[in-house]
Parts: sequence; structure tokens; C-alpha cells
Amino acid sequence: MNGDHERDAALSQAVRLREDGRAAEARGRLVALAERYPQDAEIAYQTAWAHDVLGLESEAVPFYERALSVPGLPAEDRHGVFLGLGSTYRVLGRYEPALRTLRRGLEEFPHDPALEAFLAMALYNTGEGREAVRTLLRALAATSGDPRVREYRRAIEQYADDLDAIEQP
Repeated sequence: MNGDHERDAALSQAVRLREDGRAAEARGRLVALAERYPQDAEIAYQTAWAHDVLGLESEAVPFYERALSVPGLPAEDRHGVFLGLGSTYRVLGRYEPALRTLRRGLEEFPHDPALEAFLAMALYNTGEGREAVRTLLRALAATSGDPRVREYRRAIEQYADDLDAIEQP
């Protein structure tokens, strides 16, 4: 029990450091924790996040991957891992793994607008502009609170599925 308390206290302190803008210090502590607890998904996720905050995307990837490969991560954090890893892969130009990760995230979190937005960016990067626009239009129609978008929601959804449709005279 004492080990769990020490782990929780050390993790909480490292997360606070990151949240307080002391990401480099948080990263050092989190890397040490990740070495001590290699099967801890929450520590892996927080370690990845600290790397991302510092612009160390390549170094974040193995921690994100570890966070998804071991059990125990709450749903909200799993969502964050899918988003963080998918986005990181995309920023690194690793578009196919980005697409796989974001689609896998959407399997667990269907119609999530944040995952859909990042998927649209990755689709654009792979030359799938039509699918990227379709994805964004559907997310816009489903989530917008703007009264004009809401008024035209059905039309936006319809045209999203066939952007080239034209009325024949």
C-alpha cells in the first residue's frame, strides 16, 4: 500500500509541475517514474504528454504507445492518448500510423469531433482531401451551435456525402 501512495504522490507532483509550466522538471520526474513503473498506463500517458508540451514529439511516441498497450487507463485518458498519439504521428509526418491511431480512437469514441478533426488533417496529408472535407463537414454539422449552421444541418450532411453533386436541369 505504501508503494501505491508513493507512486500516486510522485505522479501528482509531476503533473502539477507540468500544469504550472515547469514541463522540463516534470518530464525528468515522469521519465524516472516510467522506468520504475513500466506497466503503468497512467504514468506512460503523463510522460508522453510532458514530452509533447516540450516539443519532443519523437520521444513522446513510445510512451503514448505504452499507454495504449497496457491496461488500466480510464476512458478519458485513453481518449487523450488516441488524440495525442495520432496528432504526434501526423506532426512527425507518419501519416499512416496517424490514420490508424485516430480511426482506432473513433472506434472507441464514435463521432468524437476532436478525433474527427485530427483525422481530417491526416486525411488531407495523405491526399484524401475529399474524405477530409467530408469528415469536417459532418463534425461541423453535428456539433455547431451556430444557428445558421444548425438551420442548414441536413443540407450540409447531405452534401458532405457527395460534394460533387449538382442538380440536373
